[in-house]
Amino acid sequence: MAEDQLEVSVVIPLYNEEENIERLYVGLKEVLEGLAQEYEIIFVDDGSTDGSFESLRRLHARDPRLKVVRLRRNFGQTAAFSAGFDQAEGRVIVTIDADLQNDPADIPLLLAKLEQGYDIVSGWRKGRQDPFLSRRFPSMVANFLISEVTGVKLHDYGCSLKAYRREVVKNVDLYGELHRFIPALASWMGISLAEVPVTHHPRRYGKSKYGLSRTPRVILDLLTVRFLLSYSARPIHIFGSLGILTSFLGAIILAYLGLIRLVLQRSIADRPVLFLGVLLFVVGVQFVTMGLLAELTIRTYHEARNKPTYMVREILTRNDV
Repeated sequence: MAEDQLEVSVVIPLYNEEENIERLYVGLKEVLEGLAQEYEIIFVDDGSTDGSFESLRRLHARDPRLKVVRLRRNFGQTAAFSAGFDQAEGRVIVTIDADLQNDPADIPLLLAKLEQGYDIVSGWRKGRQDPFLSRRFPSMVANFLISEVTGVKLHDYGCSLKAYRREVVKNVDLYGELHRFIPALASWMGISLAEVPVTHHPRRYGKSKYGLSRTPRVILDLLTVRFLLSYSARPIHIFGSLGILTSFLGAIILAYLGLIRLVLQRSIADRPVLFLGVLLFVVGVQFVTMGLLAELTIRTYHEARNKPTYMVREILTRNDV
């Protein structure tokens, strides 16, 4: 199947979802066949320890449109998404969970919205079928914080049912647990984003891999995303600002103590504030030095990988007139 013929790639990361794979495949195939577009289904087995891979092997034997990527161990959902994106060849890439809580029947809604000119269309689990205290409430807080910190407003960052234009996900580097932040990470490109209410079913088979233990990691990842969005191309701005502020406070303290010593002729050797002033000044210099080193690292990163610092939406030339 030629790459330029493929319209839709569906990427499904999974870990120990043996009971759900066949049911999800049947639902996906029914929906995708109705689109009358060339498609592929990519399952990424993230080191499952049950019979998930054997189920995928059987499906692959009877469907040439099915790709199976088997990771050597459990690397996490972000790595699984990344592996799926690397294999995807469609013009549009759709992601969906393997637990049957997302409904494949909502995929045409996302694709229709995407065709209105959007770059990312995210599902919104308006009637989410999960426990309130352990799942929905922490998610509500996380969605609010992510929207406020990144400036990219979404009701449901955690919904895996999303549709992306190929060029968006191919230019977002994923690591750690940043998969839920793809819309925010892609915002530096100047993307257009939409949200569509989707159906959400209670989990019927298997066990959820999520819980309150993920909350600290989400907060730490949010700090990472904020730094990447604001300072990844200019780290000297944050480290330099901290360094200037810290050094300035230290300089004020030292100037005050110098005035006491030189003008008032008082001893300052036994004053703890003297050590504070010296410490602040030295730390400030170190912050500025860290900023300069980070600038060198960023320049090396972009130049070595030939990674652009911008994204072009389109180019008009004289041939277009």
